[in-house]
Amino acid sequence: MVRRASLILCGVTLFIAWNALLLLFLWWRPPIGSPGTGGGAEPGEGREWGGDLTRNVVQLAEEVEAELEKQKLLLQQIQSHRALWEKKKKNNNQIKEKQPVEVNNDDDAGARELESEVLQKIPDVKDIVIPVLVIACDRPTVRRSLDKLLYYRPSKELFPVIVSQDCGHEETARVIGSYGDQVMHIRQPDLSDIRVRADHRKFQGYYKISRHYRWALNQVFHTFKYQVAVIVEDDLEVAPDFFEYFRSLFPLLLEDKTLWCVSAWNDNGREQMIDPKAPELLYRTDFFPGLGWMLLKDLWEELEPKWPASFWDDWIRQPGQRRERACVRPEISRTMTFGRKGVSMGQFYDQYLRFIKLNDQFVPFTQRDLAFLKKEAYDRTFAEIVYTAPAVRVEELHGNKVTVPGPVRVQYSNKDTFKAFAKALGVMDDLKSGVPRAGYRGVVSFMFRGRRVFLAPPPGWKGYDTTWS
Repeated sequence: MVRRASLILCGVTLFIAWNALLLLFLWWRPPIGSPGTGGGAEPGEGREWGGDLTRNVVQLAEEVEAELEKQKLLLQQIQSHRALWEKKKKNNNQIKEKQPVEVNNDDDAGARELESEVLQKIPDVKDIVIPVLVIACDRPTVRRSLDKLLYYRPSKELFPVIVSQDCGHEETARVIGSYGDQVMHIRQPDLSDIRVRADHRKFQGYYKISRHYRWALNQVFHTFKYQVAVIVEDDLEVAPDFFEYFRSLFPLLLEDKTLWCVSAWNDNGREQMIDPKAPELLYRTDFFPGLGWMLLKDLWEELEPKWPASFWDDWIRQPGQRRERACVRPEISRTMTFGRKGVSMGQFYDQYLRFIKLNDQFVPFTQRDLAFLKKEAYDRTFAEIVYTAPAVRVEELHGNKVTVPGPVRVQYSNKDTFKAFAKALGVMDDLKSGVPRAGYRGVVSFMFRGRRVFLAPPPGWKGYDTTWS
């Protein structure tokens, strides 16, 4: 007993000493390089990785990840020994007879029945009308968006296009009006400035957008009485199978209460980061992508009473709105943005958005079984695929030194290592309420030099940390 206690004490002492040495190592480590040079190369390419600073930051992050893994294993061993010691001490004078465990065949049958229910085909919903709501303001280039919508629209009756215009811009109004009865043109009546506090005057546009969304969605769901809607903005161009995509996923959105939206957008959908041979791939994501998305009337009735005065897209990504629900997203985006001009002043456009690949193939989604996207089946398969993939280092990927075939996994344990690895691999590195763009259960899936890569937290993911923002 005394000997075991001494071993545990020794283990704890070693653990503390190792952490102290690691801290001293990081504190006294010499400065790491200097920023590299480069111009406007696409994110994730040679410019970022070529700089000494980026390479050394990633190397340091990988060293920290490796040390964290060693420390975690050491701590688990200490805790295991401690638990065994305490159990032995507690039961020192007790002798427990080990009882045989009964196997409940009914439980097995119930589990098989549940699995069968989960994997059954999504019920078909025929002749549902899905309006497309186009949010417009002062861009006459809305014509580009409307031209593609009407060109690919399979039915005017099943997919009415409603253009809601704010701003009172007459040139844009004339463009919309030129489509006659092919679209419905409605106008947001309140064009007044919104009273905001002094430090938010520069954000007046965001307040007006939020007001417009609220009014337009109330028109669709309460005035026109639709049960579902797809929202696009006036600077989005759609793919050939845009309507097929949303029609096929409507029954799933209706049935699976763990979903709250379907999006046409992949935040990491740049050409070199997607699989061009797999336009049919679909994913669940915890991140609300927007940029062409479908919601049900039930969700709007939940959100409308607390709709924010501004920055609605950041607000909708907060845990209080998301409530652990997911969206569906494609491997290859079904929308692309051509609007650099806007209230965001081109934020992300030059660096990311203009590189997004628009799908150019028609996938007959309505003929496919999409039941694999149901949460129970998806989570089980997803975790198996991700965590059976071998773990590799960023340097191995950049140096083409990965020798195993198939998908691989790059592991991160904290916000800093996530951002360092994401930047080095070309993935968008910002987080909203702790959720990475395109992420699901903390995992971001993308292609890197023709190989599937999972940027993933350690196994046993416990949820998002909202301080990672």
